[in-house]
Amino acid sequence: MLNNILVIGAIFVDVIIDVPQLPLAGADVSGHLATTSMGGCAYNVYLAGVTQHAPITLLAPIGQGPYADKIRQDFKQRQIPLLCQPTTADNGWDLCLVQPDGERAFVTMTGIEQHWQAEWFQELTMAHYRYCYLSGYELENAAAADVILTALRQLPADHVLLFDASPRVQYLQPSILARLLQPHTLIHCNRDELAYLSSATQFDAQLVDIFQRTQTPVVVTDGANGTYIFDQTGKRHLPSAVVPVVNTIGAGDTHCAGVLTGLQRGWSIDAAVVLGNQLAAQVVQQTSGHLS
Repeated sequence: MLNNILVIGAIFVDVIIDVPQLPLAGADVSGHLATTSMGGCAYNVYLAGVTQHAPITLLAPIGQGPYADKIRQDFKQRQIPLLCQPTTADNGWDLCLVQPDGERAFVTMTGIEQHWQAEWFQELTMAHYRYCYLSGYELENAAAADVILTALRQLPADHVLLFDASPRVQYLQPSILARLLQPHTLIHCNRDELAYLSSATQFDAQLVDIFQRTQTPVVVTDGANGTYIFDQTGKRHLPSAVVPVVNTIGAGDTHCAGVLTGLQRGWSIDAAVVLGNQLAAQVVQQTSGHLS
């Protein structure tokens, strides 16, 4: 079967703390521990895909150490296959501060997910995956980025790579971005991230610039306002439902899962984005950053 979804990325342990407001430099705020759970973009995308019964595979390294042990236990409970278990480092973790309106800030301690190796892909037959998810978080380390992007050359000729730019896109090397901004790459980002991907200064010009390079739909999320799409038919806006927001952790990841699932089903990009909007609206109404 050549119509599966491959999710490439990292699994973290999320320590989520509610605060009255995100602290500025020199501030001192009191917090409340909301939850400690598994997280990471790839994890959130995968679980959202599972809720949609998509044919989806998660390739994420589970290392050795106390955080990796927590993740391994979670995988066992959820019956997620363990495809990659290197022994050279522990998994990363992050501290997430969430204020009452749902906005958040992260402090991330990286781990094994920054040290990708070519042999980690050996358990997979890449030609079986027409759709692939990749986050900008995994490409900040240039050596790891080269390993991943080299492995992606084995995807089918008609593949779609959904690149979730991430808030760290500004730190990616220009040579890495040049390898991504090619045909078959569906750029998924927010408006701030789009500005780092394009040299144009106006939103519409940025959309045109990216589409001319990728010849693949560009999807730009705009929070509660919905999502913009740009392709050969031009720009359009698809609104999101108005829902109460608990926090926004995992909203973008879950949106990516909806888009990929819709495309995997053979839907139009517009219908796929509508599904992404619906799933993202679900996840922002809960404390956890993933659907399950």
